[in-house]
Amino acid sequence: MAAKSSAVKKTEVSAGMTAVGGASGAIGLDRVIHERLRLAIVSALSVNTVLTFAELKKLLETTDGNLSVHSRKLEEAGYIAVEKKFEGRVPRTEYRLTASGKAALERYLTHMEALIQAARNR
Repeated sequence: MAAKSSAVKKTEVSAGMTAVGGASGAIGLDRVIHERLRLAIVSALSVNTVLTFAELKKLLETTDGNLSVHSRKLEEAGYIAVEKKFEGRVPRTEYRLTASGKAALERYLTHMEALIQAARNR
């Protein structure tokens, strides 16, 4: 009987949710976005058309290394676009949220809202 109860709870939580490329686990969270710093990067880019490396680093209060690693993961997933250029002799890296990134963030937020609602309805 406990197995059936557990299955019902999983179904309630995941109802209407679809797993995406980076999803894993019973509740199907997008593991690419779910990591704290990557979620922060995508969120910041969702309300800013473009942010530079320096702006993101300052906004998120993180290190060069952490920002580089996590932004690369998002770029590999196709969630952000990275453009490297020079202004004079100074390198400038700009980040933008892609259409895939916007869709992934929307799916993630919808999924989290469903999880919160399910938890509140217990």
